[in-house]
Amino acid sequence: MIDQAAAPPNKLDAAVFKIAGVVVLGAIMSILDITVVSVALPTFQTEFDATYAEVAWTMTGYTLALATVIPLSGWAADRFGTKRLYMLALLLFTLGSALCATADSIQQLVGYRVLQGLGGGMLMPLGMTIMTRAAGPQRIGRLMAVLGIPMLLGPIGGPILGGWLIEAASWHWVFLINVPIGAVALVYALFALPKDNAQPSESFDFVGMLMLSPGLALFLYGVSSLPAAGTITATKVWVPMLIGASLVIGFVLHSFRPRHPLLDLRLFRNRNLTIASISLFVFIIAFMGAGLLFPSYFLQVRGESTLHAGLLMAPQGIGAMVTMPIAGTLADRIPVGRTVPFAMALIAAGFFTFTQVGTDTSYLLLCGSLFVMGLGMGGTMMPIMTSALRTLASQDVARGSTLVNILQQIGGSIGSATMSVILTSQLNGSAPIPGLNNPRTGEPITEAGAAIASQHGAQLPVPPAIIQRGLEFVADSFATTFWVGFVLVLATFIPIAFLPRKRQPSPQQDGLSGDDDGRVETPAMIH
Repeated sequence: MIDQAAAPPNKLDAAVFKIAGVVVLGAIMSILDITVVSVALPTFQTEFDATYAEVAWTMTGYTLALATVIPLSGWAADRFGTKRLYMLALLLFTLGSALCATADSIQQLVGYRVLQGLGGGMLMPLGMTIMTRAAGPQRIGRLMAVLGIPMLLGPIGGPILGGWLIEAASWHWVFLINVPIGAVALVYALFALPKDNAQPSESFDFVGMLMLSPGLALFLYGVSSLPAAGTITATKVWVPMLIGASLVIGFVLHSFRPRHPLLDLRLFRNRNLTIASISLFVFIIAFMGAGLLFPSYFLQVRGESTLHAGLLMAPQGIGAMVTMPIAGTLADRIPVGRTVPFAMALIAAGFFTFTQVGTDTSYLLLCGSLFVMGLGMGGTMMPIMTSALRTLASQDVARGSTLVNILQQIGGSIGSATMSVILTSQLNGSAPIPGLNNPRTGEPITEAGAAIASQHGAQLPVPPAIIQRGLEFVADSFATTFWVGFVLVLATFIPIAFLPRKRQPSPQQDGLSGDDDGRVETPAMIH
């Protein structure tokens, strides 16, 4: 056995990077898949002769599967071991991807997407657990920076990859591309991940599962239905949200009774975890919600293709790649409370530009702003997550990772739904064009709708002046929505102000050791 003293505590060795490679492969698949599929929704409408509401279930079903399985991942990781569970998640995701490519109806595709989500929902929390245990508290910042690359680049690379696959091949390859990656990841995981040290004595919180998993799924279903319904007073919005919230509240009250609850809320006694979780939750709502609208602006206002819109988003990813390794190193040496506020200031500065967008705003200005935002993103998300998990003892990491991932999922869904509703309500205020109706629905076509359609080649009997007026209305609607996002970004500074500004003591059981075969062995395995 080699103890931690045998290796410099701040140096990442080859064994740790092998583990990081497995986790990054899984993260790339799960995160890219979400954004790649979102690009394919119009294609699904054409291929399956379905409405947008029907094809949107390919996203909603996946999200609900995530919400169902994420709460189980912490207990299952401790009960069955992270290696077995991670490989099962890879298998389910890869199998689901292959089946999606064979779907010949929208109903089949939605069903296969649910199977995909059951695997995808476990990949991120398990990946965070594996990497945190492998690196130890002193090196988690740099290793989290590695995991953060696919998390930040997914929303940027997804539209580029999705647009290219659909144009160059077919929609089937949106899913088939995961099959070889998944196969490689499975074999890689078999040899690279350390042996499991499961704890079969821990009891399963069955009552908690019956409340939390359905509660999260119902709540997120209501939130996901909000953009289509347009109002929170719609029955399909408030009823599932109310039932879901009631079940979640019931779980919160229940969780302090059993010795091993499904989700250990006692971890919030750790001040670092609590402050970091709140900071991350507000940040996800603000940035991920509005962030999905950046490519939509290029598509709907500027008339760019999906591929070109994705390429215009690339500066954001480049900016993140510049600062993320630096931020990871700093997170291991300097308290995140001293660095994250500066990164958030960069995000706010870049975001402000989009509150001023028009129909002809300079691409150089917009791409420069995206680059500045990317610099801030690289120094924000992963350092906050590092702060959340660093002071947890090894045996608490799996449950802590689950908590963080649930907050991310809820925050992302709320942010996306909120921004979509605000933008939709703004666009609905556009004046209808007299005598021009949608041939499918019979509803009047608005000036904004005609402008968006004309940007993508539709020939409508509408004077150019009306098209231009509609286009300006659409641009103003985006600017108004971005103002809401900007205010939420500013609100993130409030919890960030409470992040630790002094070095925190690490848990007693930290570090990294290896056995005689060169495998990485975490503290949980040593004992």
